[in-house]
Amino acid sequence: MKMNTRDGKSVSPWEKAIPFVEEKETELPKKYHVLIVGAGITGVTTALMLQNQGLDCLLIDTNNVGAGTTGGTSAHLNTFLDATYPEIESDFSKEAANLVAKATKEAISIIKNNINELNIDADFEEKKAYLYAEDEKQQKQLLGILDASKRADVSVHDVGKDAPLPMPFLKALMFDGQAQFHPIKYISGLLKEFLRKGGEVLEHTAFKSSKIENDCHLIQIGDSEIFADHLVFATHVPPGINWFNFSCAPYRSYVVGAKLKDNNYPDSLWYDMQEPYHYWRTHEIDGKQILLVGGEDHKTGQGSPAEALQNLKDYVSKYFEVDQFSFEWSSQYYIPVDGLPYIGKMPMADENTWVATGFNGNGMIWGTVSAKMISDLITGQPNDYEDLLSPSRVKPIAGFKEFVTENANVAWHFVADRFTAEQLKAVDALASNEGVVVDTDSGKIAVSKSANGHIKAISAVCTHAGCIVKFNKLEQSWDCPCHGGRYDVDGKVVTGPPLRNLEKVDWSEVKA
Repeated sequence: MKMNTRDGKSVSPWEKAIPFVEEKETELPKKYHVLIVGAGITGVTTALMLQNQGLDCLLIDTNNVGAGTTGGTSAHLNTFLDATYPEIESDFSKEAANLVAKATKEAISIIKNNINELNIDADFEEKKAYLYAEDEKQQKQLLGILDASKRADVSVHDVGKDAPLPMPFLKALMFDGQAQFHPIKYISGLLKEFLRKGGEVLEHTAFKSSKIENDCHLIQIGDSEIFADHLVFATHVPPGINWFNFSCAPYRSYVVGAKLKDNNYPDSLWYDMQEPYHYWRTHEIDGKQILLVGGEDHKTGQGSPAEALQNLKDYVSKYFEVDQFSFEWSSQYYIPVDGLPYIGKMPMADENTWVATGFNGNGMIWGTVSAKMISDLITGQPNDYEDLLSPSRVKPIAGFKEFVTENANVAWHFVADRFTAEQLKAVDALASNEGVVVDTDSGKIAVSKSANGHIKAISAVCTHAGCIVKFNKLEQSWDCPCHGGRYDVDGKVVTGPPLRNLEKVDWSEVKA
């Protein structure tokens, strides 16, 4: 029997709800209208929308349904985003800010309607949200957000210091129409309807390759070949080497769940303006209230998970009477260079190949918007956001600085990690559940030690673009600092864009 797991070893509170999908024993049809790769909120919502349009869809995932970011999100639903409305106005236009605001409200409406129409118990609750400034510089930025948000037709109010926050602050904004939910319960309900409508799902099935044959995609998935008229990548970034490796930067984000001594749990959503910023909310888990606090983000493979988690716990403990931390986990997202996601036809790819990527920290919103957009585009229906969010858009000014900075960082790691890695002669020095990259006569080897002292060795060279992986103790994974590819300790890909696993090495034959 298969195991339901996330893409790492840390445990989120949503995991118990990961749906069990019965493994298909009969032979697959050879032809589908659409193959959707990636079974998170983007892929599952897209699959259901297209199946409802009468298209035969196959949904696949390398892991479980919801095993990626959907199973690791903090599950906030907002009409304001990581890319602020002043930034969108400056980098795009006021009209673009209005469209983005419209898209956020549409996404929340789609989620709410699906929950009501399909009778999904997804813990959905509408909430007020507070964004607050703690110093003069932040206050100036906050006023800019207030004005631009109003111009974008977002319901927001300056509440001054009248906000239910436990920390000192100068000014707060209150946003109406926000929400929270249980992300896995939600997509489980969508998946159930998708299957009822005749859709097909394959877990633990990797996308390997695609080519055009007889005006159709011939796609290698797992050990099978299928044909599909359309190919949709709902996978953070599309697998393999492509433009999005340079236009989207991978980040890890952290969340802790705290049980409080005084039961003083907030009944709204909170966001500070620090760098990196923090966000708060309450959720009932197994009949008990839990405070969920996220933040302390850093580039994948380039920060310390242990330090990030400790900083987050210290931050929570500063303002709340913490009884115990019941949960701690991390998840991955990608930041687009110009602030907005890339949704639509994949550039420099075969015809009828579609992509949704670069969601920043707003995956539940943009994943839902992506599903509606791609469904519309495939079925030939107009969509208001098609031009603004097109993956082929050219923005020579917006995002250029970020493009240069992020890719200079990638280039540095590509070179430096080959010549500055600490030389370790004795792997015996490794503690349990630790890992290190060592130089050997056979090249750079990623070596980890399990809880029972068993040594595992794999190639340390990422199969995507040849960067050197780093060990992530929290998730017990090997993470690539260049493009965010992640592997388990056996070398199996758990997060794209790599298509191939890391090669296993017989440590007993290696000479350091």
